[in-house]
Amino acid sequence: MDDAGIRLRALRIERGLGQAEAAKRLGISPAYLSLIEKGRRNVPLPLLWKALELYGAEVESFVAGLGKGRPEHGLAKLLDEPLWRTLNIDEDALASLAAEPLAATTIAALFNLYKNTRTQLDHVLASLAASEQAAAFVAPRFDYSPLDEVTDFLQERQNHFPALEEAAEAFRKDFGLDLRVNSTQLSRIVEERLGIAVRISDELAQTSVVRRFDREHSLLELSPELPEQRRKFDLAHFIGLRLLDDERFLDGLVAGHKPRHPETPKLIKIHLANYFAGALLLPYDDFYREVTRTRYDVELLTSIFEMPYEAVAHRICNLGHPRKRGLPMHFLRVDVGGNISKRYTASGLQFPNGTGSCPKWAVHVSFLNPSTLTKQYSMMPDGSTYFCFAKVTAEPRRGSLVRGTVYSIGLGTHADAAKYLAYADEMPFSDPKKMSVPVGITCRFCERTDCNQRAAPSYKYKFRLDEYVKKDNFFSPHVEGDKKVAPARKKA
Repeated sequence: MDDAGIRLRALRIERGLGQAEAAKRLGISPAYLSLIEKGRRNVPLPLLWKALELYGAEVESFVAGLGKGRPEHGLAKLLDEPLWRTLNIDEDALASLAAEPLAATTIAALFNLYKNTRTQLDHVLASLAASEQAAAFVAPRFDYSPLDEVTDFLQERQNHFPALEEAAEAFRKDFGLDLRVNSTQLSRIVEERLGIAVRISDELAQTSVVRRFDREHSLLELSPELPEQRRKFDLAHFIGLRLLDDERFLDGLVAGHKPRHPETPKLIKIHLANYFAGALLLPYDDFYREVTRTRYDVELLTSIFEMPYEAVAHRICNLGHPRKRGLPMHFLRVDVGGNISKRYTASGLQFPNGTGSCPKWAVHVSFLNPSTLTKQYSMMPDGSTYFCFAKVTAEPRRGSLVRGTVYSIGLGTHADAAKYLAYADEMPFSDPKKMSVPVGITCRFCERTDCNQRAAPSYKYKFRLDEYVKKDNFFSPHVEGDKKVAPARKKA
């Protein structure tokens, strides 16, 4: 078990904090905190500092207490670390350290802290800027875009907004909406409740504009090329935008957020309107009941609610009600070029910032079999394992996919929670090492020394070349074992 997680649990109990309350104050899900405290997930460095601050513990004393169990146990764990193997220390040399318990535990603790630090480099500056101790220090990442800021905003609030859920439910009751909603009903709401006329405009047919609001004439125009499922989502989104025009209502949703970019407030408003649309078309109680009953069968849910696959998958990540909470899931939308245009994680999976993601992920592999659902267990370098599934969605334009859009929609959760998913019934998690596909986050920060599809060398290793040693991938770092040659047999 991970010593840091166990010690954090002890500190939480000493302070008299319940797991749910601690998770809320740390900005993570109770399920994720439980996995950390059981030693089944590594503690990200920014989260460690935040937890120590919450529990009122000194960093120095906490670090000094790490690894005070059996020293050989901590050393044995290091043998499986890819990063450790590049240091060219063999088992015999490592075993000799067992005679020096203090040195062994110190090395194990320092190595784990070093590894954690390297995997969290991209988040340290943001964490420092947000902490009270560094209130005067502002050093955002140079590539920190408004879209990144919106993603962090949603993460901080665990992608759940009770006020929007309540507003959507009020609309449904006022207009007597059934489980399935159509665009005609929503057009009536726009006209009767908002006093705005809705018109299908042929003028938009030959343009890329699918929706346009004329404030002067109180007219909402929609493209005739919008299919029914997208049309009703756009109408629900427009209703959400008008609701959020009430500054007092919007301010309550974004209270405490200080935007770094001038574009961020409008982007947050757009995303909140999307959330409202999902809540209106996929009402929480009904949706949660069907998600539980179908065991997260996204394809079946699209038929039940007559909604697009992406919208249903996205809504699954909104199930954060304390009494009706869904599984901690991660969501991402990727195009054929590997670009991630939407992402959210409640499972603890890390996403890359500004660089390409791992090609071994199910969401990328799904493009190889676009007509079927891709499923796989994925194991990160730190040993954390996920069950991931992905589906390709396509919307041709004038009979051409090139003119239209093609995305892969990926969802996933912790491997030990896969038993709650219908998609994992044929893949019981019996042998983690054999069943899991080794993956990383992005090549530049991946610790794996044996990946056959690296696109670039990792910053975590020195890029050493040996013209007489060839691996199956040019960018894979060389470790000591790669150069070993079996001794030649003596002739009789």
